[in-house]
Amino acid sequence: MPEPVQHQTVGSPAPEKAPEGKGFANLDPSYDAVPDAGLDPVMPTPSDDALERQIRRKVDFRLCTIAGILCSLNLLDSGVLSSAAVTSMLSDLGLDQGNRFSVSIFIFTISSIVFQLPSTIAVRILGPRVWFSAITLAFGIITLCTGFVRSWQQMIVLRVLLGAAMAGIFPGLSYLISTWYPRREQQLRFAFMQSGEVIILATGSLVNYGLNRLDGRSGLEGWRWMFVVQGLCTCVIGIVTYWWMVDFPENSHHSFRFLSAEEASIVSKRIQTDRGDLVAQEFAIGKVLVHAKDPKVWAFASLFFLQNIVSTALAYFVPIILENGLGYSSNAAIILSAPPYYYAVLPVLVSSWFADRFRIRAPVINFNALCLITGFAVLGFAHNSGARYFGVFLATGAYVGNWAALTAYQANNVVGQWKRVFTAAACTMFNGAGGIAGSFIVRSFEAPTYTTAVWVSIGSHILMISVVAALSLHFYFANTSQSRRSGFLENTEGFRFTY
Repeated sequence: MPEPVQHQTVGSPAPEKAPEGKGFANLDPSYDAVPDAGLDPVMPTPSDDALERQIRRKVDFRLCTIAGILCSLNLLDSGVLSSAAVTSMLSDLGLDQGNRFSVSIFIFTISSIVFQLPSTIAVRILGPRVWFSAITLAFGIITLCTGFVRSWQQMIVLRVLLGAAMAGIFPGLSYLISTWYPRREQQLRFAFMQSGEVIILATGSLVNYGLNRLDGRSGLEGWRWMFVVQGLCTCVIGIVTYWWMVDFPENSHHSFRFLSAEEASIVSKRIQTDRGDLVAQEFAIGKVLVHAKDPKVWAFASLFFLQNIVSTALAYFVPIILENGLGYSSNAAIILSAPPYYYAVLPVLVSSWFADRFRIRAPVINFNALCLITGFAVLGFAHNSGARYFGVFLATGAYVGNWAALTAYQANNVVGQWKRVFTAAACTMFNGAGGIAGSFIVRSFEAPTYTTAVWVSIGSHILMISVVAALSLHFYFANTSQSRRSGFLENTEGFRFTY
C-alpha cells in the first residue's frame, strides 16, 4: 500500500479528519484537484499574492541556480571525456584499443545506477546541504586525480568512484525541487535547472578548447588540463554548496540567509494544500521499496531509458560525429559541440512555460519527441554537412526539453515523500541504463551516416510517444472512474493525475 498522507501544517497540529466542503485557493480543479489538507480556504489578497511571488523568486534564485550548477557536473564530465576523446587521451591511456573507451563510459553509469537509491535516500535523511556538498567535493577530488592517471585500468577505477560520488545528484535534485513547488509550477523549475546545466556544459566545451591549447605546459597534455581544471572548480563548488543549497521547505528557515520562519510556513502551506505530502514518514526501507509494486513507476522509468539512449550518444559523441562524420578538425569539433547546447535553452524554457501555463504534460513530451525524430532523420539522411549540423541542433534542443518535461510528468503523478524518492531514483537508474545502451550505438565504422545511432534514436522516441499515450489514457480514465467519485487516487483524497 502507498504510504498514507500526513495532513499537517507547519506550526499547527493536523485535524483528525479534513472538514468537508473546503476548497483550495489559487487552484483550478479542472487541472489537478488536490486533497483537502486540513487548511482553511482563505481567499488570497493582493498582498498575499505579492508575498508568494517574492518568496518564489527567492526559491528560484537559490535552489534552481545551484541545482543547475550541480547537475551540470554530470554533463561536464561527459563533455570533458568527449572533448578529450578527440585529443591524444585515447592513445596515451590505451583507450583506443577494442571497446575500452566505451567501457570507461558505461562503467561510470553502472556504478551510478548501483548507488542512486541509497544516495537519494541520504538526501532526505542527512539533508540537502550536507549531502550535496559532500558528494560534490568527492566528485571534484576524483576528477582532479583523473588528470594524472597513466593507464586505462586506473581510468576505469576512477570512473567507478566517480559514478558512486555523483549517483544522487540528478535524482536528489529532482526530488528536492518537486518538494518545493506545487505541481502546476514544477516543469518550468526543472527547465531552469536544465538551462543552467546545458549553459555550463556548452561553456565547458569552449573552456576545453582553450585548455587543450595548453598541451605540454608543466609537462601535462591538453586533455589532462581539462580534468585538472574541472576538478579544482568542482571542489570549490562543493564547498560553496554547503551554504548556497537550501533544505526542505519545512526546515528552510534554518538554511543560510534564506527564508524566515514565516516565509517557510507559507511555502509549506502551499505544498500541503497542493498534494498533502509535506512531511515524510519516519524512514524504513520497507516504506521506500513498497513502491516498486506500482507499475506506473516503471512506466515512468522506461521513458527515461528511452530518453537517455539519445542524450548519452549526443553528449559523448557529438565531437566525434563532427570530426569523423562531418570532417571538422579536432579543435573545431570541440568548439562546434557548444552551440547546440546554448540553443537548447530556448526550447526547454519555452516548452516548459507553455506546459505549466496550459497545465499539460504529455502533448509537450510528444512534440519534443517528434522534433528529436526529425533531427535524427536530418542528421542521418541529409548529405549536406550544414544540414546535418542543423539536425544536431534540433535533436539536442528536443532531448533537453524532454528532460524537464519527463521529470515534471513523473513528479506530478506521485504522492508521498518516500514514493518521490523511490520514483526519482528508479527513473535515474533507468536513465543510466539508457546511457549504457547509448554509449554503444554510435559506431565509428558507420561514419558518416551512423545508421545504428539514427535508427535506434528514432525508434526509441516512437516507443516513447506510445508509452506516454498509454499512460495518459490510463490517467484520464482513472480521473473519471469510480476513483474520482470516491474521491481517492494515489491513496489521497481529491488527488488527480496530470497528463
